[in-house]
Amino acid sequence: MDRSKQSGHPARRVAFLTQHGKQDLVKTPLESALACELVHTDAYDTDQLGTYTREIARPGSQLDAARRKAQIGMALTGAPVGIASEGTFGSDPFGGFMPWNTELLLWVDPGQNLEVTGFAHGPAQSLHRTVGSVDELMAFAQDAKFPEHHLVMRPDHEDHLEIVKNIHDEMTLREVFARLQAQSSSGKVFVENDLRAFCNPTRQDIIRKACEDLIRKLQSLCPQCQTPGFWVHKRIAGLPCRACGQKTRLPVAEVWHCAHCQHEAQREVASERWADPSRCDHCNP
Repeated sequence: MDRSKQSGHPARRVAFLTQHGKQDLVKTPLESALACELVHTDAYDTDQLGTYTREIARPGSQLDAARRKAQIGMALTGAPVGIASEGTFGSDPFGGFMPWNTELLLWVDPGQNLEVTGFAHGPAQSLHRTVGSVDELMAFAQDAKFPEHHLVMRPDHEDHLEIVKNIHDEMTLREVFARLQAQSSSGKVFVENDLRAFCNPTRQDIIRKACEDLIRKLQSLCPQCQTPGFWVHKRIAGLPCRACGQKTRLPVAEVWHCAHCQHEAQREVASERWADPSRCDHCNP
């Protein structure tokens, strides 16, 4: 329920600059949880801040790009608060074999000198392949979860200047392949998943999870100054091993931190007194 309507105060306007449909993923949960009004704008070409298809490199970090989007969104709408979404793709942090997506959702409130970040991570639908026949193309399309996940194609290689995005039906897929293959000097076509949010349902799910994380953090108020974003700053390792008694890397406590007033509090997290020996570096060197 919108608490602003109950109190008679207008909902706080929050700018969201996006061209790729992300507003539809976060609008309802944000407005319901935070009693705000999400003000969407697409009046700036966010591809100028970087593209997943590599024709424009992203300057700076993931956080830098999100902060810039939030600032532009506030300037365009006049809203006092901005929110922005930015994703990255790479290899998984465990074995490096799986495509991996990290999503950041940033809340910027200049009036409180406040930034709060929501994060989510998970396996990505991010495949690519060079194909030379329709059979190879259709095999890749199946692996890439087409047509629910859209595709991008280029002649020859991944950096060719000719590029076709947002391919989402088989007829178009076959037509574009034939045209680009005819242009190709090698007879090959480079095909990959389209990673823009509206083209990639797997990515959409991770953006929703980042929104949930952001909401949890914004609803966590500092006990000292009541500013949102009171959250875990670091974890203290040292839960002792049941077999040898040595400290393990498992946490015994968390340090919660307020970025506004710098208040910190330590909270115990271990539900057990001892760690299983399978988690001990001394018992399992």
